[in-house]
Amino acid sequence: MITLLKQVMPKSLLGRSLMIIITPLILLQIIAAGIFFESHWDKVTYRLARGVAGDVSSIIKLLKHFSKEREGFFWVQNHAAGTLGLIIELEPGKFVPTRAQTGNNNLERMLIRALHDILDAPFKIDNETLKRDVLIDVQFVNNTLRIKVPRKRLFSSTTYVFVLWMVGSSLILFVVAMIFMRNQVKPIRRLADAADDFGKGRSVKEFKLEGANEVRQAGAAFVAMRDRILRQISQRTDMLTGVSHDLRTPLTRMRLQLEMMGDLEGITDLQKDVGEMERMLDGYLAFARGEGNEKEKNVNLLDSVTNIAEQFKRQGKSIEILIDDNFCVKLAPNAFRRAITNLIENASRFAENIYVCARKRSGGAEILIDDDGPGIPVAERAKVFRPFYRIEQSRNPGTGGVGLGMAIARDFVQGHGGEIKILDSPRGGAQIKIVLPT
Repeated sequence: MITLLKQVMPKSLLGRSLMIIITPLILLQIIAAGIFFESHWDKVTYRLARGVAGDVSSIIKLLKHFSKEREGFFWVQNHAAGTLGLIIELEPGKFVPTRAQTGNNNLERMLIRALHDILDAPFKIDNETLKRDVLIDVQFVNNTLRIKVPRKRLFSSTTYVFVLWMVGSSLILFVVAMIFMRNQVKPIRRLADAADDFGKGRSVKEFKLEGANEVRQAGAAFVAMRDRILRQISQRTDMLTGVSHDLRTPLTRMRLQLEMMGDLEGITDLQKDVGEMERMLDGYLAFARGEGNEKEKNVNLLDSVTNIAEQFKRQGKSIEILIDDNFCVKLAPNAFRRAITNLIENASRFAENIYVCARKRSGGAEILIDDDGPGIPVAERAKVFRPFYRIEQSRNPGTGGVGLGMAIARDFVQGHGGEIKILDSPRGGAQIKIVLPT
């Protein structure tokens, strides 16, 4: 039951707020309608029916009073039609069944009850033959007196007025509540959009605090958090830029001195060490900088992935591109290029063939990078996304990088609100699955 309620419950704040307002309103209307039809409607109908029963009784008494006069019946007939709005007819020799009626609806039950209270003679009610009238047959001596009563005399228009008032007031209250709640929810939506944009690395320069006090407090906390994060990133970037400059200067001098030393023994090994230190430094800086302030653009996946693959093909790597649709995704192009390059480079170290597939899916794009290498053990799949982590623990540059390629790719994907995970590839190795929202 609880699971069913959770499925039926609105998911948005606006929907739930409106439900909180509308549910008591509906319950109140149901209770009011129940009280009205249980009490007021029954009383009104009975009083109208009693008035008709009183008129029928008066007609019968007048007929008995003028029964000896020849013109008496016609006078009573004209009087009933003109004054009371009742049409009477006398059917000689017919008798009304003595079996008591119970009534099929509220009108019949109230009319039977009123006639029982006033009349002593047998009677019968026909509420179905005529649309606008109700027929009442009353036993009168050895004849049947048929009285045609207009249905409007037994019906009160207050029912329609009550229903229209109830429905109309509910609609007005619903519209007012919806307009009010939409205005209250808008600041929350703007805050959620701003947080989403900031989480994806997009610029959120102007964010206006508005709405209720609680929403303003949340917005102020978001702005303060954004400023602190941006300040920390800026400080880290500035620090690493300074460190990079300080480290590159002695490395450059070392490289120049090694070049000037000629072909002495050990010079080649030292030059390789200096080059490796420069590559490690570049990797650390790339990870520390992340996407920086790069703006998002509509990137054609086919063109971008093809350009990356061409670089590896020139190095003698076997890469196959499987992209059927020519479509674009909004992302930071340089960060995307760096992430895909890192993933393909990691795969190329351990596999002979690499397959890159990209396809459009509902709400985004899916990129698959498969290889035919040894794969990645399940126990290591979460660890490889850690900075500086390598499955091969020797830290030998010949068997891998510095351990930042997967971490950079993960930061890019998550920064764009996407998802990255490692699966078993149908090619025999590992499969890197990336899902990016549009």
